[in-house]
Amino acid sequence: MYWNEPIETLSRDHMHALQSERLKDTVGRVYQNVEFYRKKMQELGIEPGDIKTIEDIVKLPFTTKKDLRDNYPFGLCSVPKSEFVRIHASSGTTGKPTSVPHTRKDLDTFAECVARAICCTGGTKEDVVQVAYGYGLFTGGLGIHDGATKLGAAVVPISGGNTRNQLTLMQDFETSILACTPSYALFLGEALAEAGVDPKQLNLRIGIFGAEPWSQEMRTKIEESLNVTAYDIYGLSEIMGPGVAISCENQNGLHIAEDHFYPEILDPDTLKPVADGTIGELTFTHLTKEAMPLLRYRTRDLSSITHTPCECGRTSARMSKVCGRSDDMLIIRGVNVFPSQIESVLLEVPEAKPHYLIIVDRQGTMDTIELQVEIDDKYFTDEIADLEKIRKKIKQKIDSVLRIGVIVKLVEHKTIQRSEGKAKRVIDRRHI
Repeated sequence: MYWNEPIETLSRDHMHALQSERLKDTVGRVYQNVEFYRKKMQELGIEPGDIKTIEDIVKLPFTTKKDLRDNYPFGLCSVPKSEFVRIHASSGTTGKPTSVPHTRKDLDTFAECVARAICCTGGTKEDVVQVAYGYGLFTGGLGIHDGATKLGAAVVPISGGNTRNQLTLMQDFETSILACTPSYALFLGEALAEAGVDPKQLNLRIGIFGAEPWSQEMRTKIEESLNVTAYDIYGLSEIMGPGVAISCENQNGLHIAEDHFYPEILDPDTLKPVADGTIGELTFTHLTKEAMPLLRYRTRDLSSITHTPCECGRTSARMSKVCGRSDDMLIIRGVNVFPSQIESVLLEVPEAKPHYLIIVDRQGTMDTIELQVEIDDKYFTDEIADLEKIRKKIKQKIDSVLRIGVIVKLVEHKTIQRSEGKAKRVIDRRHI
């Protein structure tokens, strides 16, 4: 089943030609309208006329998260603010988000890609899609919502949380497609069991899960607990949001909407392209984005790509499931968390020492994050009330920056192990 069969089954030669024309257009626009890229290209001795085919993409400069932060909020935009119709944002290492503006055409493309993705899982206009991703600056909720609407399906815009109501609406509205993070899907499955509801009595048949890493073992548990077929959706706010890629019913990789987003897999050390099937850093270039087109954006996600046709009939490039990251970013319940975010907060708290430990774990089906913070000896007294006041202050500051709940524990000075080399700030027990 296809949403846009001519594009989804386009021959490699025709896709190559389409990508080449769109890349030339994008490069011309950013060179003309974005000072950052114009300077970068001039430093490399590159002009728009040097880009003739998609293979010439290797001549172009890279873009990093730091570039987005340094040009916050709209320094990388190629259209005036008057053309923005929505502005999303994603978290950054300093706590300040990176802005992600969209024009009307950008949102149309977003909805098109998500509709294509839902259709790739077997979804149709007859379905009822319960969107349990968060709505707001995060692209997940509104992105899936608009795509499902374009498909013609009925949308239940419940957002995240409120588990009891989630289960009630699943039953009352006969939800057939659930879209949320995989950890929350597992949580909903457990909640169904605790409520004594047999998932086979529900109308659920498809689960579209993303925004955080998840294993094949988790997929199996989700499918058993919710009686669905689970599909992996990939996206990132800087490129678009969910719908950049999606697994199909053959579950042999994620089909990339490469008519809009050109993928590369690079060696993380040399930044040179690697062969198909080789794990490397995933990089995307916008081919149609209007508001803020990015060239060779380094996602830091580790994956591989194949261009062999899929049994489903789609000819698009397929990426393997993301197997890790080339930086230190953690993904907790769909939210990007950097140790440096926490460090920047602690440096503003006079009672805290600059020594801390982040412990990430999984209790049941939900990710947890615990922060152990050393406190200056003069504040570490037997007065429980005073310590609790400090703990609450730190927790409030951390929660407001990360936008997720963190368990904060105060420890005495010199409790956290020191290192003569690189400090070990994170213990991730989810993978032990």
